[in-house]
Amino acid sequence: MARAFIFPGQGSQSVGMGQALSLASAAAREVFQEVDDALGQNLSKLMFEGPEADLTLTENAQPAIMANAIAALRVLEKEGGLLLADKAAYVAGHSLGEYTALCAAGSLGLAETARLLKLRGQAMQAAVPVGEGAMAALLGLDFEAAVKAAAEGAQGEVCQAANDNAPGQVVISGHKAAVERAIEIAKGLGAKRGMLLPVSAPFHCSLMAPAAEKMAEALAGANIAAPFVPVVANVTAAPVTDPAEIRRLLVEQVTGTVRWRESVLAMADLGVDGFVEFGGKVLGPMIKRIAPDAATLSLVSMDDIEAAAKTL
Repeated sequence: MARAFIFPGQGSQSVGMGQALSLASAAAREVFQEVDDALGQNLSKLMFEGPEADLTLTENAQPAIMANAIAALRVLEKEGGLLLADKAAYVAGHSLGEYTALCAAGSLGLAETARLLKLRGQAMQAAVPVGEGAMAALLGLDFEAAVKAAAEGAQGEVCQAANDNAPGQVVISGHKAAVERAIEIAKGLGAKRGMLLPVSAPFHCSLMAPAAEKMAEALAGANIAAPFVPVVANVTAAPVTDPAEIRRLLVEQVTGTVRWRESVLAMADLGVDGFVEFGGKVLGPMIKRIAPDAATLSLVSMDDIEAAAKTL
């Protein structure tokens, strides 16, 4: 079986994340300690104990989700004796998960990944004043129709397709009024539902341009190596290994569409028939809708990891 190791994005955070793994494994504790040290912040305490409002802040959620996923991977590698380089043909991540994938595949160091995601979260939050932007999920509409609804809803404002998650699940992003108009247009085009998402900023649209500039500066100075295995990039839905190209695509990703559906289809076309998600149970259900024949596995708890170590 050819496998891809995959990593979730924002929205997969919850109070208590990583705590049981930390108690059970020294490998997990090392990850959380290194991230805490890199940020000069007790992020692990916030992950384990909350408060939820602070954990949900973009600048905390992004490094927290990454740390939780890398902890699960390190436990599998160090205690299960299974190396990503031996077991995965590709890696990919959803939005911030792409940074996790790069860290997992040795392209970015853990401390640097944590600092980049903290900055990314701060930059994305600061790009648009709170209340001006919005994101909404359009359910039951294909990608082309969702793009049409967004374009018609814009009316001189910004409204774009942000995430092509799965068949019939597209997220749009932009000015709040434009997004609300697009929801009504989408319903007229056959969408079953259109619902505003509880997010603090309109990610993955052109309103994020100031954040993309900040990330371009930060990534210019980042130490990016060629990954052990190719990373399937969000904005191209294609494998990449060249560090300069990785750097460029990470900047584009801030304002670009997360082409997750196409990424999964691309990996399936490349022979991937098994997907292993680390630190969440978000991407597996999407994959089942995109590539129904593919096997999916989610590794969150110590039990999950111990079971996987016997079968992978």
